[in-house]
Amino acid sequence: MKDTSKAFDLVIGECRELFRRKMNDYGAAWRILRLPSLTDQIFIKAQRIRSLQQSGQRRVEEGERPEFIGIINYSLMALIQLEKGVVEMPDLDAGEALELYDVEVARTKSLMEDKNHDYGEAWRDMRISSLTDLILQKLLRVKQIENNQGRTEVSEGVDANYRDMINYAVFALIHMGEAEKQQAS
Repeated sequence: MKDTSKAFDLVIGECRELFRRKMNDYGAAWRILRLPSLTDQIFIKAQRIRSLQQSGQRRVEEGERPEFIGIINYSLMALIQLEKGVVEMPDLDAGEALELYDVEVARTKSLMEDKNHDYGEAWRDMRISSLTDLILQKLLRVKQIENNQGRTEVSEGVDANYRDMINYAVFALIHMGEAEKQQAS
């Protein structure tokens, strides 16, 4: 489990650095996005990953890795929006945004550690394509909850689904990194 925790931190470090750099370029323009817009952005990325996995062909240079990173960062933005609410104009500087990012990462990592304990790190035996499918399933669930104006009868809310998507994307990136190391040796 220590290895997973360290690997999680490395993946999130890469995602956080991209988020920081984009904050420098664009500021917090994402703060105006409503949750369904963020969900749709994540959906587009997950659909592209699935398409790449199924066809093996791409016309845009970026592969699966940047799309998984995008899923993580957009999901973290959604969690921040859930916490702070949507605004009409950007209202965070880079420092504040990174603090909020770190808070949501800590909550998500804690969930991952709890589930990893209970599930015995079953994700390690999963295929990246299965992780992609689980992300898409979570997205469809979130869309349904959004269509129901956030009401659920027995299910967890959208925040738990965003956290699961982050963790599945992290697991996929860990798998990809481990595969790259094996090929290099």
